Amino acid sequence: MDITTGEDNVPRNTKSRRKKPHDIDLMLARIEDEIKPHAKAAMFDLYDQGFTGLFQQVVACMISIRTRDEVSLGLARELLTKAPTAEAMVKLGVDGIAKIISAATFSYQKAARIHNIAKQTVQEHGGELPPDEEVLLALPGVGPKCAHLALGVAARRPYISVDIHVHRVTNRWGYVQAKTPEKTMEALEKKLPRAHWIDINRLLVPFGKHVCTGVRPFCSRCPVLEMCKQVGVQNPR
Repeated sequence: MDITTGEDNVPRNTKSRRKKPHDIDLMLARIEDEIKPHAKAAMFDLYDQGFTGLFQQVVACMISIRTRDEVSLGLARELLTKAPTAEAMVKLGVDGIAKIISAATFSYQKAARIHNIAKQTVQEHGGELPPDEEVLLALPGVGPKCAHLALGVAARRPYISVDIHVHRVTNRWGYVQAKTPEKTMEALEKKLPRAHWIDINRLLVPFGKHVCTGVRPFCSRCPVLEMCKQVGVQNPR
């Protein structure tokens, strides 16, 4: 990629160069190649390891809230191996859940919510959560991000899940202009082709962690630089 650099080898004037229009199909195809050396987004990784149930995905997402993927993935795998079904999770109890996920932030609060979700799943849905957004949003502690991610990963339902990486990257591109992840989700639902709704999270989580980082993004090796408006980028690498 032809990028003008200074003596310190930092890209210069990339923001002032004429940018090509966003071609989201091409951008996401390039990012697919870019992220191959990196770890998968946690929920998708967990699915590939065999934890494919909707209940399992909801539990994993609850554990991941404000906890690094590198930590939450292992905790979710351990908990779901011990209690793979809602019935087993109920029997494990709040203390048993909390002991296993103790390394997660707010572990006891999460354990209580997971236990309540398990009880609700058993009592109201016969042990299996239906792939229904309203049902998931009615569960204790489950918001749109977790509901949409679980429905996308486990049930292949077309929902967009926006975390901090999806929010930052799509706004940095100038593809959407929104101040919060919630507003970004609304904007993407209006603009992003439905075929990409599930994969936008799978692709942009590792891309946001390793290339389009929060501080000093690696613009010098970004595969979509020519289409990125670099909104808010001050000192790229």
